[in-house]
Formats: sequence, C-alpha cells, structure tokens
Amino acid sequence: MGYLPIENYGIIGDLNTVALVGLNGSVDFMCFPNFDSPTVFAALLDDQKGGRFQIVPAFTEMKTKQLYLPDTNVLLTRFLSKEGVGEITDFMPVEELYDGKELVRRVTTVRGEVHYKLLCQPRFNYARSSHKVAIRSDYEIIFSSDGEDGTVLRLSSSVPLTVDNKDAVAEFTLRANETAEFLLEHVQRDHSYEKNFKNFITESLFQTMNYWKNWVAQSSYKGRWLEMVNRSALVLKLLTSFRYGSIVAAPTFSIPESIGFQRNWDYRYTWIRDASFTVYAFLRLGYAKEAGAFMGWVEKLCRDIKDQSRLGIMYGIDGHVQLKEQVLDHLEGYRGSKPVRIGNDAYRQLQLDIYGELMDSVYLYNRHGEPISYDLWKDLAKQIDWLCANWNQPDEGIWEVRGGKQHFLYSRLMCWVAFDRAHKIARARSFPVNGKWKEERDKIFNVIYADYWNDKVKAFMQYPGAATVDASSLMMPLVRFVSPKDPRWLSTLQQIEKELVSDSLVYRYRPDLAAPDGFASHEGTFSMCTFWYVECLSRAGQLEKARFYFEKMLGYANHLGLYSEQLGFEGEHLGNFPQAFTHMGLISAAINLDKQLNDKRNKSTNGI
Repeated sequence: MGYLPIENYGIIGDLNTVALVGLNGSVDFMCFPNFDSPTVFAALLDDQKGGRFQIVPAFTEMKTKQLYLPDTNVLLTRFLSKEGVGEITDFMPVEELYDGKELVRRVTTVRGEVHYKLLCQPRFNYARSSHKVAIRSDYEIIFSSDGEDGTVLRLSSSVPLTVDNKDAVAEFTLRANETAEFLLEHVQRDHSYEKNFKNFITESLFQTMNYWKNWVAQSSYKGRWLEMVNRSALVLKLLTSFRYGSIVAAPTFSIPESIGFQRNWDYRYTWIRDASFTVYAFLRLGYAKEAGAFMGWVEKLCRDIKDQSRLGIMYGIDGHVQLKEQVLDHLEGYRGSKPVRIGNDAYRQLQLDIYGELMDSVYLYNRHGEPISYDLWKDLAKQIDWLCANWNQPDEGIWEVRGGKQHFLYSRLMCWVAFDRAHKIARARSFPVNGKWKEERDKIFNVIYADYWNDKVKAFMQYPGAATVDASSLMMPLVRFVSPKDPRWLSTLQQIEKELVSDSLVYRYRPDLAAPDGFASHEGTFSMCTFWYVECLSRAGQLEKARFYFEKMLGYANHLGLYSEQLGFEGEHLGNFPQAFTHMGLISAAINLDKQLNDKRNKSTNGI
C-alpha cells in the first residue's frame, strides 16, 4: 500500500493514547491501550508487517481531504470523486467521559453511491506476537494476542464482517446519507457489559465533540492566530494522560530525524523538560487543571524517588523509570530507516537543565494556579540541595548528545533558573530557605558571563571554548536571565542568525562545530527553536520581522496545523509526530507576539 509521509496524518485520542489516521483513510499507528503500550497498528513503521485499520472507497480516481471539526479532536477524512463523495469520521471517546478504551470510525456517503473496502489487521506486541480470532457474529469479531501483552480487541460493526487470514475484512455499499459504523475496543477482564451499538456511537460522538469544544472555550487566549493556537492546545491536551497527569513528548517512536540514518528515538515518555514546558503553555492559556494534574504526578514521583540522589530526566507515564532501549529488528522502519527502537537509554543520562524547567513550572503554578503543598516543597528543596553540590558537572545537555558530556551553556542557564525560582517560591510562601541557593545562583550568573562569553565573536557560546553558538541559548532572555535588548544578547542573536538561521528556520546547533552527538546524519531545522527565535525577535522589539517569520513558520504546518520535531531540506516533517515541544513553542511565541503588537498599537493610538 506504500508509505504516507508523516505530515499526511492527523491524530485522534482519548487521553490514554492516540491513533494516527492517514489521508488514505488508514489508521497506520496506534499504541493500545496506553501511550507506552505496544502497538496494535504500526504500518507507519513497516508497510507489510506493522498492521493497519483501513477503510477506503473503491474509486478508480479520487482526491482526499482531512479536517478537524472546529475546536475538536474529531477528524474527518473525505474522499472526492466523479463517482461519489464519501467521508470517515474518526474519534476516540475521551477517558474523562467513558471507561472503555475505544476507536470509533463512522463512514458516510455524502453524494452518489459508494462501494467501500475495510481491512482491520491488528499486529500485536509491536508485530511480534501472533493472535487468535473468534467470530462472535456477522457483526462482531474478537482478536486475542498470543503474546505476553495479552491484549484482546473487539471489532463491532453495523455491516457484515468476514475473516481472511486472521484479519477482518468487509465490502459494503452506501447510498447518499447512509452510514456504516465500526467500534474497535480494548476488552478487559472486567468488561462484561454490552453497549447499544448505534446509540453508543451517536451519543459518544456528540459528547466527545462537546467535550473538546467546552475545553477549548476555557482558553484565556483570544488574540491573533487563534485557530493555530487552539489546535496546538488541543494537541498538547491529547498528549496528556488523564489517569496520571503526565505528558508525553510525542505519541510515536522511531520516526527518524534523518531519513536513512540512525537517530530514531522513542518519545512516548514523560520528559521532565518537555512536560514542564507544556505546563508553561497550559498556564499561559488558563488551563490550571492540567498544570495541577502534572504537579500531582511530580509530587508522587518525588515520594517514589526519596531513596535516590537525584531526579531522572524521563519516566514512563505512570512514573516508572526502567525504559531500557530495544531494537525491533523485524520492522523495516519508516521509509526504510532502521533501527526501529523502543525504550530510550537516554533515561540514564545526566541533564542538569531539567531542574530549571521543573522549578520554573512549579513557580508559575504556585503563582497562577494553586499554592503548592508543603510536602512537595520539602521534596523539591532536597533536589535543589543536591543541585547545589552538582551543578558544575558536565552533562549530556538538552539535545541528549551521545558523544560525550560537556559543560553546556543551556544546562548552566537552567541551573540558574532552578535556584532563582526556588528562592522566589520560598520568599513568596515564607518557606524556610537554604541560603546557599542564592549564593549558587549568583555564582552561576558570574560563571556564564566569565566562561561562556566569547569577546572575539561577541556571543555566548555553546560551552567554554566552543567554536559555535547553540539555539538553546535563545532561552536566555525568555527565562529573564538577560534583557532581550541587552547589547551582549543582541550580538549573540546576530551570531545565531549568522550560523543557525536559514531564511526563517533555525538549526539547533552545528554538528560539525559543536559537541559530537555520536551519529552521522543530516540535521533538519528544529521547529521549536524557530518559535523561540520569533519570541526573541518580538521581545527585542523587531516586531515586523518576528511576525513575518512567525507567519511563514505557520505555513510549514501540515494540512491540519500539526508539526513534528524537525523540518527537512524540502520542508518535509522529520522526527516523532506530533511534537509537544513544537506546539508549546508556537503557543508561547503567539502569545508574546500578539501582546507586543497590541502594546505597539495602543501606544500609537494614544500618541505615545
């Protein structure tokens, strides 16, 4: 059937997991029932072995189109032909409303008489396990994994189903305004009730639509680019676990950062860094409930790691730490890019910046959400005490290089943030404070100006003695370490533009000049860094340039407003998809740029 580019997919989800639905009407990726569960569909990673759930009209020629129903995560895939028009409505009833874990597909003929073909071919346990099939009736089939995962799926249908080589198949014809409905659900041992099938489909569709519309309506943002900001918020919400409050970096694994190379990672976990940035975005949009749920996850995590010396950089969605990396040799990979990896050995790495992102999110939540508990404060204070003795170590840094540790500027910067925000929280709440925090904060401040500033280049460098700047230094004015109009910062920004900016797009670093990452590959531009760059421009008062670049970047989104991690030479999307980092960056850049534009307009109107 052939690969679709990753940008040709939309996503739906239930706050437990997501499914990727292609423009061809095929669900080609779904981990089930949770984000970090094994896949049941993975055609995205192996067209022949991975498994899919496809429904497609038997047109000789057709055009396809995808759209979300406005302000929802309900996805429509439309097939247009001279022979007729058909569409599929895909959604997953959200965990907050329904107990079950379900994928609903409703097929409707809009015009003409359309013949459809269905293929449901689950491949359990990352396509490593065989399965059994039980035919309960012409309208119900049970798939049971033979593997240790023990997953059981039930496919219910309003049209007759048959079995071909352990796959469910069907052919059916619908005239205009006729529908066919399909429900794929996770069957658990305590799952004994029977649904009224058609009533459930209709009821869950409208309740799910209303859930998403009501959620979007709670956003405090009413400014420019509202549709793109709302879509990014909806993506971030889809990447949030309702059960645990944790937030995954992306819902996929092993979508390569470079086609044909080896930078293929599993992002279905909660990075302290990524999740903390997402909390910033939620708080800036007024979603204190989601931020509070993450704080609850952090509080439980701190209780669970009391016997350990430090916080890990990433965890499973339920807080487990063992994320051992494995290679799935039997899968050929996205567009032939091997190896296909699950798990992520980077969990062993030392990345000191995570303390800064976490403490900044706690600071903002304590200020704009709810006051944090004393017990959480005590646990966080122990982590900051550990940081006092350890911030001056080399680490792998934000980009998780696997080629050796360095004293990265970004890690030092975020350690400064950790001490600064911890001190501010203590003052605001009158908590007992370790006087060494302020001492270490000021020490780092002086170290950055003394060791990272290159007077010849007139820029803050990636690490002491480095030959290049790093796009992560774009965070310096965003975390209020330096004024966005400080001469040293403006000259650093110019050097970043010279080395790392291509038109409006930003590379995260120069691998040929920077710390080696242990892999030979052709790096794409890093979309989050592009949004950081826009925000730096707007804070520096370069509003026309910032708006121009921001709106150009909006044009690199896929047809649904979704972004992966990176953009390739031809604008193709690279890396896991969709990426929380990118959508968080878009929200932050939009909010700041909108405010700056409004301030400029108000000054002009008032004659200032």
